[in-house]
Amino acid sequence: MRPLLHALFIVVAALAVLTCGLSAGPIPAEFKQNGFAIGCQAYSFNRYSVMEAIEKTAEAGGKVIEFYPGQKLTKEDPKAVWNHHASDEVVAKVEAKLKEHGIKAVNYGVVGVGDGKSEAEAKTEWRQIFEFAKRLGLYGITTEDVSRLDIIEPLVKEFDIRVGIHDHPRRANDPNYRVWDPLYILEVTKNRDARIGACADTGHWQTSGLDPLYCIKTLKGRVISSHLKDKTEIGGGQHDVPYGTGVGRIGNILDELKKQGFEGNISVEYEYNWEHSVPEIKQCIDFVKAHGK
Repeated sequence: MRPLLHALFIVVAALAVLTCGLSAGPIPAEFKQNGFAIGCQAYSFNRYSVMEAIEKTAEAGGKVIEFYPGQKLTKEDPKAVWNHHASDEVVAKVEAKLKEHGIKAVNYGVVGVGDGKSEAEAKTEWRQIFEFAKRLGLYGITTEDVSRLDIIEPLVKEFDIRVGIHDHPRRANDPNYRVWDPLYILEVTKNRDARIGACADTGHWQTSGLDPLYCIKTLKGRVISSHLKDKTEIGGGQHDVPYGTGVGRIGNILDELKKQGFEGNISVEYEYNWEHSVPEIKQCIDFVKAHGK
């Protein structure tokens, strides 16, 4: 019996290792500043490549980055793009660049599967997205693909990778677009796994005429990650400004996130002054690092 028990032990141990490998786990403390995993959404640098976005995130003082699908990989080869179909070789190059600059990839999005795909095709692609996230050791994935939550939820449980539903501004001519409303996000996630919630884009809430602090409080317990923005005003005509210089109540939002025990990433997605935004993004990151001290 002893050889048989020994063999069973080896099998169980191997399965445990495989199971652990599927878990992204929390964002390590070494990549947090003042209690927050603060860094950049690579979309802030969409005029540049993935490699340059990593460099600029480090220059701005961030320690984490959120990638998005479709960004060119390098400035030398603009035809090569970065997404969840990347080869192991490409992933290794990006990981080496992250390591070089002391940056951790923590999130990926906004990503989804096109409406024209069948359920089988959607299942296949969503599995590819989660496998890509696992390879990079991501904390979360960002999407607006709410119609596919029945496909997404089992993958959340299998991979232990969180999913945040992102909000763009409300669309006056499209009443079917509802993810701008935090009450709708609560509605579609209330009976779902706790690892499914909101990617809180506070700037888009402001564009929709909403108070971002109210929205964060409304989503208590369901804030997975944030595209944190400060803007010049509530409503139309505004643009991004460094944290603390607009009407976004950034300090109050940070306090509320801490109160809620928020463990996700905060991505500075700075959609203004595109070519020369690093100094302003650095101001945002410095604000988070200094808040409450």
